Amino acid sequence: MNRYFKPSIFFLSLLPFLIIVYKIYFNQLGPEPVKEITHHTGEWTLIFICLTLAMSPLKRLTNLTIWIKFRRMLGLFVFFYATIHLLTYVGIDYRFNWTPIFDDVLKKKYIFIGFAAWLLLIPLVITSSQRMMRLLKHNWRLLHKSIYLIAIFGALHYIWLSKTIFFKPLIFAIIIIILFLFRFNYRKYNN
Repeated sequence: MNRYFKPSIFFLSLLPFLIIVYKIYFNQLGPEPVKEITHHTGEWTLIFICLTLAMSPLKRLTNLTIWIKFRRMLGLFVFFYATIHLLTYVGIDYRFNWTPIFDDVLKKKYIFIGFAAWLLLIPLVITSSQRMMRLLKHNWRLLHKSIYLIAIFGALHYIWLSKTIFFKPLIFAIIIIILFLFRFNYRKYNN
């Protein structure tokens, strides 16, 4: 039964990408297609950050270790959707015109922090294998704790981006805070 879970989770994780590809192919992106792709991939990046952070609490709440088996895959999907999000901005929106892109990174705090979050994801992806886990030993765990900083940066990126509508960004921020509190409370009562 367990061998069917991973392929199912993988396929479900690809669905948001397949939806956006479908919308592109059938010209269903609405009046602002670049904005639609950017928001879609950005929101799914945050959703996968929340899902990745939720695996340890789910393991503790259910006493089932199966949740941990999905964490790496979900974390890699964070990078997948974050990279598509970034490439949409760099490649489609700015057509690789680096001068205004660098200006945006330096002058717009939401772009700066979003780019910083993406950069922080790179070491996590590079060290996500079992081999790297064995090689880095206790440093691996320390490095991968940067997912918490990435989650904060991602939530701030969305909050600072939203000039008028704060509902969705705040929902993500609240979920991330709850997941942090769960981890903090668990450690506090189990030490």
